[in-house]
Amino acid sequence: MMPSQISLVGLGVMGKSLALNLVDHGFNVAGFDIDPHHRQAAHEAALPLNQASGKGQLTVVDSLSQLLASLQTPRVIALSVPAGEVVDRVIDELLAAGLAPDDIVIDTGNSLWTDSERRARDYQGQLRFFNTAISGGEVGARTGPSLMASGDASAWAQVKPMWLAIAAKVDHTGQPVGQFEQGEPCAAYLGGAGVGHYVKMVHNGIEYADMQLIAEAYHFMSQALGLSAVEIGQCFARWNQGPLNSYLMAISAEILQTPDPITGKPFVEVVLDKAGQKGTGMWTAVNALQTGVAAPTIAQAVFARAQSGLKAVRVAAAKTRINPASVAYDDIDTQLENLHDALYCAKLSVYAQGFDLINTTAQQQGWTLDFAQIAKIWRAGCIIRAQCLSEIASAYQQTPDVANLLLVAPFAEAMSRQAPGWRATVASAAQAAVPIPAMAASLSYFDALHSEVLPANLLQAQRDYFGAHGYARVDDDGSRQYHLTWSEQPKRQQTR
Repeated sequence: MMPSQISLVGLGVMGKSLALNLVDHGFNVAGFDIDPHHRQAAHEAALPLNQASGKGQLTVVDSLSQLLASLQTPRVIALSVPAGEVVDRVIDELLAAGLAPDDIVIDTGNSLWTDSERRARDYQGQLRFFNTAISGGEVGARTGPSLMASGDASAWAQVKPMWLAIAAKVDHTGQPVGQFEQGEPCAAYLGGAGVGHYVKMVHNGIEYADMQLIAEAYHFMSQALGLSAVEIGQCFARWNQGPLNSYLMAISAEILQTPDPITGKPFVEVVLDKAGQKGTGMWTAVNALQTGVAAPTIAQAVFARAQSGLKAVRVAAAKTRINPASVAYDDIDTQLENLHDALYCAKLSVYAQGFDLINTTAQQQGWTLDFAQIAKIWRAGCIIRAQCLSEIASAYQQTPDVANLLLVAPFAEAMSRQAPGWRATVASAAQAAVPIPAMAASLSYFDALHSEVLPANLLQAQRDYFGAHGYARVDDDGSRQYHLTWSEQPKRQQTR
């Protein structure tokens, strides 16, 4: 039997799917999982591929020592295990089983980027540590994910042919193509140990926000405009043929037009309005706060999920609210046009926030990143894939050092044209008492970005009053700090 070129430790949903994708593309794979049921399921799933011509082989083994013995050297071991201490434990077990310093260990889980950087330091000299953040879920892993690779640069040469083969691909227009069609792979080496998982973390924050924006559009159409779930789904399907084209819009259109197999009601109406979360959106929001970057839409998307969990409180509070006067909309088509524009503008605002966060962190960490490349590898395979990503990639290719994505001419012009509909939608939602926190936060972000003067002058004066924190003056170069002697009469200005 030929030695395997790569192995998967962890044959759950994602690990098994990645292994089968590799086999589909002609690579020999060894697999191991501590759960014998997972091992058996992977073995059975691989049988048809193992017997097909032109495919690789998946060999499922019973121990880590068998796994290492089955691999060509230097070995490549991809981990598909839960993020956190499990990753460290498995790496330690691999070292005990005979892992060599030249072997490559790839963390493909949703690890926190700072953990990835720590592992690169901790295991230096014992192995070559590598990361590949994966987007696309089970289907993406099986048929073509988006791959954000980073870590030991020497490992990329060995991993690259496999990753480029199994990644999602796009054609020359930036549209996704089939699993075995030729195209540009949505996979790239982004930099040092933490970069891939950092970019994926921000990807997930954008995902939270995009999902929330679509949900708010649905809620406004349902609660304010009185449209049925099917009507909203049909509208989303139409919108998906234009600038709002995206994976999330497509699945939302399908969900809204799907009946519940038990009651026959629209499926969405029998789903309890409590949204779960695994924490990656929260990581992004917290990182934005720590970094000092405004990402209000991402934060509001996280808060919206938290508030959705307070179902009992919301039910009780709803009984005490004095409902606003009902709002009658004579022209539903105009409201829908405004909502379309609001959704598009808010979506672009989210991408601007996400890329600003990546850019700021890159500067703080000393990373050199290609933002056009990041946008390109998100065009297929991942949850946030969208038509606008090709336009974002082009914008960064033409103006790589732009301070904010919304300042690039095509987007600035589009926002200028469509902002009136955005404002009208936010106002209409407020009048109808329909909460759209993410859409409103995006609008405030847009307005603040374009405001030459903000009320932070009063904030800083307040800080100087109660905490003597000082202030800069508008009538000098801003390099000096002053303090006003608030308790004295007459007040004096002191130079710090």
